[in-house]
Formats: sequence, structure tokens, C-alpha cells
Amino acid sequence: MTHSGQKRDERYRAIMETAARLICERGYEGTSMQEIAAACRMTKAGLYHHVQNKEQLLFDIMSYGMDAFEGQVLEKVRDIPDPIERLRECMRLNIELVTCGFSKEVIIILHEHATLTGEARAFIDGRKKRYVRFLEDSFSEAVRVGRARPVQPTVAAFAFLGMVLWIYKWFQPDGRLSVQQIAEGMVDLLFNGVVAPAGTLPVPAPGEAPVLSLVPPTVVGGES
Repeated sequence: MTHSGQKRDERYRAIMETAARLICERGYEGTSMQEIAAACRMTKAGLYHHVQNKEQLLFDIMSYGMDAFEGQVLEKVRDIPDPIERLRECMRLNIELVTCGFSKEVIIILHEHATLTGEARAFIDGRKKRYVRFLEDSFSEAVRVGRARPVQPTVAAFAFLGMVLWIYKWFQPDGRLSVQQIAEGMVDLLFNGVVAPAGTLPVPAPGEAPVLSLVPPTVVGGES
């Protein structure tokens, strides 16, 4: 990448971060492009030099957040062989992500998921579903190899996500609990209910069917 190209990328990242802060504070509909331009110390015309339109900016913010998540969480845990340790480390890293500088992008992914339309929405939804499948597969594997009680993998995956993704509602950076304390507490709370005590569950023979089959991620409750 050329120096000028790198500067453009850095400038656009700064625009996305500023826009993410405003959208978190005011909501997507309550944030105008004029307000984003002013917060970026640009004219509206100058902003449109970098941004096609408001929905494209929202899509780019969500993609930026998903890139950060995949790079800082998923890529670091995929190759951990033990499924329970993989899930524990995934939870720790996910908590760190949603309590640090990328929390705004994560909040927007959660709160504005229905704002995108068409292919842009389908693309972001596809990336989110891959994370759900990763969690389901890991819980299912933990059951299959005798590392976990016969928990329902979809229920376990969404219990995991519900704990982690709700933190932004109550976490205070200057509060009495550190990020490490929260992460360790949540890992302990969830996995003490999941992990099988040593010797209590048989390990299936090679090629034997898993204890529970994987439920499609779209079947979460109610109508699919």
C-alpha cells in the first residue's frame, strides 16, 4: 500500500470511529451526516468524498467491528484443541473486546442489526451466524468427547452470547470490577454448569455419533 493509500485508510478509520460514537449516543436515525461531518471537523461535501452514503457508512462500521472481532477473538482460539479451553478463552477475549475501544462498533452491530437492507444486511448476518456455528460446534464437540455434560449446543451458544454481549449495558471502566475480574467470573459461572466432572461421562468410540446433534442456528425458539 502506498503512503497516500495508508493515510486514506487511517482517515476513514477515524471517520468510522467518530460516526460509531455518535450513533451509539443518538442512534442511527438520530444521527445526521452533517453531525458526523462536524464531529470529524469536515464539511459535508468533504465527508461524502470518503463515504458513498449513510447506510454504506453503517455497513463499513459493522464490517470494521466484525473484522476486529474475528482478528482479536476467533483467529486466536480456532486452533485450541480442547473444546472447553477454546470456549473459555473465546469468552475471555470476547469480553475484553466489548469492554475496550471496539465496544462502540460491537454495540452498533447489536442495536442496528435491522437497519441495514439487502445484500449488506445479509453479509453482516452471515458473519454473525458463523460465530454462532463456531460456538455450537465447540459445545457439541465438548459433549462428544466427554468434556461437557449433554448440553443443547444452540442453547449453550446463546447463553454464552447473552452473557458476553450484554456487558456493555452495565460495565463501567472506572467501576469496582476490572475486565479481568468480570471475565474470570463469567467463565467460572458458565462453565461450572457445563463441564462434566472427571470420569462421569464416557468418551464415545471413534466414529460414534455425538450425544446431541447440532441444531441449525436459525432455530432459537419460536418460529424460525
